[in-house]
Amino acid sequence: MSDRSTPSLRLRIVFGPEAMLGPGKADLLERIRDTGSIAAAGRTMGMSYKRAWMLVETMNGTFTRPLVEGSRGGAKGGGARLTETGVQVLARYRQVEERARDATAEDLAALESLCKADIADGK
Repeated sequence: MSDRSTPSLRLRIVFGPEAMLGPGKADLLERIRDTGSIAAAGRTMGMSYKRAWMLVETMNGTFTRPLVEGSRGGAKGGGARLTETGVQVLARYRQVEERARDATAEDLAALESLCKADIADGK
C-alpha cells in the first residue's frame, strides 16, 4: 500500500431528530474525563465554554441520567466529571466504533483501492 491516508469511519448514532452521539461529543466526554473541566475540555477542542456546555446539556438531556456533573466555582474553582452513565455511554460508543472498523476493514480497503490517488492524499 502507498503512503496515502487510510479511509476511516465517523459514526453518529441518531436517537431522534435532535438526539445523537458522534465523534465530537465522544471526544468532549473523554476530555472532560481527562481534564475535570468542561471549559478546559472545550478549549482543547477549539470551542468556547458556551458551546461545550451546550453539548453537555444536550447529552445530559438525551439519556435517562446525566452523563456529566458539574460543580460551581468558588475558592477552589469548579469542575466536572463523568457520571457512571457517562462512563458507560462513552465506553459503549467507543466499542461500537471499534466493531464498525473491524467489520468494514475489507470494504474500506476495497473502496480505497478505487479512489483517485489525489483524493486519498488530501489534494
